[in-house]
Amino acid sequence: MAPKDKYTVILPTYNERRNLPIIVWLLNSTFTENIPYLSTFETFNPTHSDPPSAPNSNLDYEIIIVDDASPDGTLEIATQLQRLYTPQRILLRPRPGKLGLGTAYVHGLRSATGTFVIIMDADFSHHPKFIPQFIAVQKRTNCDIVTGTRYSGAGAGVYGWDLKRKMVSRGANLVADTVLRPGVSDLTGSFRLYRREVLEKVMGRTQSKGYTFQMELMTRAKAMGCRVEECPITFVDRVYGESKLGGEEIVEYLKVSEKQSAQSDGIEREDSRLTQSREF
Repeated sequence: MAPKDKYTVILPTYNERRNLPIIVWLLNSTFTENIPYLSTFETFNPTHSDPPSAPNSNLDYEIIIVDDASPDGTLEIATQLQRLYTPQRILLRPRPGKLGLGTAYVHGLRSATGTFVIIMDADFSHHPKFIPQFIAVQKRTNCDIVTGTRYSGAGAGVYGWDLKRKMVSRGANLVADTVLRPGVSDLTGSFRLYRREVLEKVMGRTQSKGYTFQMELMTRAKAMGCRVEECPITFVDRVYGESKLGGEEIVEYLKVSEKQSAQSDGIEREDSRLTQSREF
C-alpha cells in the first residue's frame, strides 16, 4: 500500500495576531472535517462543476508558522495555538526580523515533512475552503503544482479591492503573460499546492526574496517542465491589518519580469524524471 499523503501548510506572518487563531482553526477544520473529494476525484473538475458529495476523510497535516518578529505579539498567539493543537500540528519557526516573503517560504520548507506543501496567506485572502479542491485537482491529474487563479474558471473572482488595485493586478498579470508567457492565468497569485520535492528543486533556483518570489517560482517551474494545473478561487481582501504590498514591490516585480524574460531562452528544461518521480 502506498504511504498516506501528508500536507504541510507554510504560513508566513507579520502582525497577524487577530487573524492567526481563526485561520489555524479553519485549516484544522478543513483537514479533519471537510475533505469530501478524495473518493470521487476522478470526475471532479472545479472549472466546470460543483464539488461532489462524498463521505468525509481526515488528512494528515502540519502548519509551519514563520513569524518575522511581529511587534503585535503574533508569535505569542502562535505559541498558544501550538499548545492547543499540539507541536505535531503547529510548528513555530520564528525569525529575528522582516527578511522577505520568499525567504520565509524557504525557511519554513526546511522543516516540512509533508509529501505536498501548500503556501498561502494568513489574512483570509486565501480561504482554506479551496484546499480540498486543490487536492482533488492534484489527485485527478497527478500534476506537480496546483495554482489558485482569480481570473479563470467558474466562480473565480476578487472581492474587497478598489478599481485601482484591480487594474494594477490585472495589469501585472498582463505584463507577465506578454513578457514571460508562463501559461497560467494568475502568475502573481500566491495560493498554491506543490509536490514537496518539486518545490525544493524550484526554490533552489529562485533568486527573488519579496512578493515577486511566487512569480519567479512559477516561471522557473514551467521552464523546468513541471506540470501545472489551475483551480478557480475567490480572493477576498484581508480582514484585519494592513496590506504589505507597496510601491517597492511593484518596482521589484517589473525588474524581475525583465530579468526573467532575458533569461527565459537560456533556461534548459529539466529531465522529465522530475515530474515522473512521484499577490498582486
